[in-house]
Amino acid sequence: MSDLSSEETEEAEADLGEYDGERNSEGERHGRGKARLPNGDTYDGEYEHGFRSGQGTYRFRNGACYIGEYLQNKKHGQGIFFYPDGSKYEGDWVNDQRHGYGEYTYANGDTYTGEWFNNNRHGQGTYVYKDTGSKYVGGWVNGNQEGEAELIHLNHRFKGKFLNGNPIGRGKYIFDIGCEQHGEYIQSEQDKGEGEEEEEPSLLVAPKWKASEITKLTLWTPHGENLPSPREASLVGAAAAAAAAVEEKAAAVTVTEEEKIPSVAGLFCWTAGKLHAFIIP
Repeated sequence: MSDLSSEETEEAEADLGEYDGERNSEGERHGRGKARLPNGDTYDGEYEHGFRSGQGTYRFRNGACYIGEYLQNKKHGQGIFFYPDGSKYEGDWVNDQRHGYGEYTYANGDTYTGEWFNNNRHGQGTYVYKDTGSKYVGGWVNGNQEGEAELIHLNHRFKGKFLNGNPIGRGKYIFDIGCEQHGEYIQSEQDKGEGEEEEEPSLLVAPKWKASEITKLTLWTPHGENLPSPREASLVGAAAAAAAAVEEKAAAVTVTEEEKIPSVAGLFCWTAGKLHAFIIP
């Protein structure tokens, strides 16, 4: 994301720089006008009692540009900000900050659409990864993926909870071939070498997936509700038979590594948005 301090900071005009436009009886910039500021930035839009207020376009000398609403020299209301690196934000602004609802298109083509709070992704939102087509749909806290969410891939998706950008706790993988794998992401501490003294707190490593059960597909639960336990989700009286049948069917299907259903007796590690399997003999 672009550096806010260097690219969104606009110079307060007061009576500095060149101005061509309307004024009120007190000589203040008031109405429609154009200004060139001492630092090279330009503004073309509405003024009220000497302040940028209303609709306007502010062009920065570094190539950035804001088109939208102002209130007393601050971006406030609806607006679009174009950054020099090619990224763009379109949505709500409050007191010069992205705040409310908006869409950010990043320089690499990824997009985030959802709620913002004090310039951070915060609340409910959807992040789409352009390279893979995967998307994260769920909660955000201070810019990080956190809370109930779904991570949706081409042929499968994960439904559970996230903390600091990583899945954590109980959840399930849902596969398009017609089954679900239930389990839990466990946060472990980094192992230290034999004889090493623990001078600092152990570093946390990526959570590992511990599978517990495979079942048939269960009914989708509205976002935000508690996940059903594997036993509750299973068909009454047929859980064991269903799990065995699905495992046998999955083993016979030729799929790619990304589509492969992990073994129930396995341990999995989540790193850099990818799932790595470690099968237990």
